Amino acid sequence: MQIGFLLFPRLTQLDLTGPYEMLTRAPEATVRLVAKTREPVTSDSNLTIHPHACFDDVASLDVLVVPGGPGHLDAMLDHDTQHWLREVAVGCSWVTSVCTGALVLGAAGLLKNYRATTHWMSLERLATFGATPVDARVVVDRDRITGGGVTAGIDFGLTLLAQLSGEAVARRVALQTEYAPSPPFPGRAEEADPDDVAAIRARAASYIEKMRTTDAVAAARLRQITL
Repeated sequence: MQIGFLLFPRLTQLDLTGPYEMLTRAPEATVRLVAKTREPVTSDSNLTIHPHACFDDVASLDVLVVPGGPGHLDAMLDHDTQHWLREVAVGCSWVTSVCTGALVLGAAGLLKNYRATTHWMSLERLATFGATPVDARVVVDRDRITGGGVTAGIDFGLTLLAQLSGEAVARRVALQTEYAPSPPFPGRAEEADPDDVAAIRARAASYIEKMRTTDAVAAARLRQITL
């Protein structure tokens, strides 16, 4: 079983490393990090990640996983990235994402008519690309699995692992990794202090505006492709 994670500059490393840790424990699975080139990729927190392969090396996968992070905006508009996603997704049994990776899939036309989730600040953006937004940690819709923001990647990873290797394997991996979250502070917008939610949105104002602009360009390009 071939599992491929997309790597791109300024991804959020936990979007990647959370599910990566779960899925590398899948029996008889090979997990690879695939980037546009073989050059090291730097995350949004300045962590350097080395790809195992580049797009030219990987023509097919069984499972595709796309993480998110601020760099998802560039990935949505990058021709080579979008082309590779569309090509490789054709042969995948599962096309999946974590956090704003869902928007990268959406820009490639891979979530149209699917239920999906993403980070709470980007949830409504999914509709721009023909998906039905669902406020949940993990959403499974046929051959698509999407995870919410950042830490939801571990929930996502275990959910996907159960689909690939069976629930018994996923249960044992959860126990082996001592996955027993008990957060000291609310991590969901609907449970958080409204002042905290407002403060985060205010700090992200320019980023939110860039998301709107990028979505408009990506959606226009997608319409041209699907005409």
